[in-house]
Amino acid sequence: MSLWTTGREAFWIALEALRSHKLRSFLTLLGVVIATTTLIVVMSVVNGMNLYIAEHIANLGTNTFVLHQFQWAQGFDSYLNARRRNQPIRIDDYEYLRDNLQGYLHIGAFSNLRPNPPARYKGRLIDEITVNGMTASFADLGREKIEQGRYINDSDYQHNARVCVIGPDLVDKLFPNSDPLGQEIQIGGLPFRVVGVTERQGSTFGQSQDNFAVVPLSTFRTIWVARPELLVYIKSPDGSHMLELQDEVRALMRSRRHVPYREPDTFVIYASDTLMSAWQNLTGTIFAVTIGLVAVFMVVGGIVIMNIMLASVTERTHEIGIRKSLGARRRDILWQFVFESGMMASMGGIAGVLFAAAVARVVNMFFTAEVPLIAVAVGVSLSATVGLFFGIYPARKAAMLDPIEALRSEN
Repeated sequence: MSLWTTGREAFWIALEALRSHKLRSFLTLLGVVIATTTLIVVMSVVNGMNLYIAEHIANLGTNTFVLHQFQWAQGFDSYLNARRRNQPIRIDDYEYLRDNLQGYLHIGAFSNLRPNPPARYKGRLIDEITVNGMTASFADLGREKIEQGRYINDSDYQHNARVCVIGPDLVDKLFPNSDPLGQEIQIGGLPFRVVGVTERQGSTFGQSQDNFAVVPLSTFRTIWVARPELLVYIKSPDGSHMLELQDEVRALMRSRRHVPYREPDTFVIYASDTLMSAWQNLTGTIFAVTIGLVAVFMVVGGIVIMNIMLASVTERTHEIGIRKSLGARRRDILWQFVFESGMMASMGGIAGVLFAAAVARVVNMFFTAEVPLIAVAVGVSLSATVGLFFGIYPARKAAMLDPIEALRSEN
């Protein structure tokens, strides 16, 4: 009960101190507010990016892994080494795995056209669209779901058909008032018949995910790139056979490329968990730098709070003398000032949380940010801890005052 009374009293005293000295309170809590805001904004951006990567990039599908030339989210030096050592995945590699790999459920390959070509339908034009060449098996492997029409099929692939599946952005801009199915559009100046439309995926990082066209990989090779660099997707029947299937792919590729026993692979195999692990290692460095920056702001803010509390002790020396003369013990005075310091810092933390939430909302309009609840808890608790720690010395100084000397001081 005594602790509750002391804490409640310290809360109202802190509020009164903040209200009475608004500018001083603002300057006192500025360091804590900046530190808390920085921490929560960075955690929100990293969390938003993690959610996006997990949902849109690292989400390869259940029991699916990828064969590629390079490791995803690696350092620049590692990329340069891989660029010299690793070889692109070609159509011959894909067909070799398709014909010799045992036990897979689905296997497919795709490539991307660079630079992005324009798309046109009658008088309407889109300056740039993403063009992906895919095998028909991506109907079972890809994340894009068909909303209208159909996906590319085996007949399209075998006959180099000039057909395409388009994203909703192309529908909105080229067919605002008509049905796109069966219509012929120009992609890079060449005619393609629309056979399907995918579901809308939205945009991330300010970039639309629906501004694309998918064509058969065979047509892609005939028209644009004869030997494209591929990504090969392989789906295992279940999770228990996935590692075994990866090992078999590795063995087949090393044998095909005649890689010596002691030499590293000239390709990369990764699944969703390895993608997320690589990404989190990358963002871990960013977060470590942020923690260092936040620590500096918190220490500065704590020192400012300690100085203000020392000034407060000097201003309220007479009050402390009266309290002691009426029976207040040293620990009552100690806890009063410690709680007051912690309360002030906590208010700075709460202000930082509110400001960070507003900043994160603005950032989310142009990039991606998702405020995690753990960030709010860490921000407020960290600021309160800083206030309590840096309030110990002023509180101890107040508690050690001699009541007679304190009563002699001027109000």
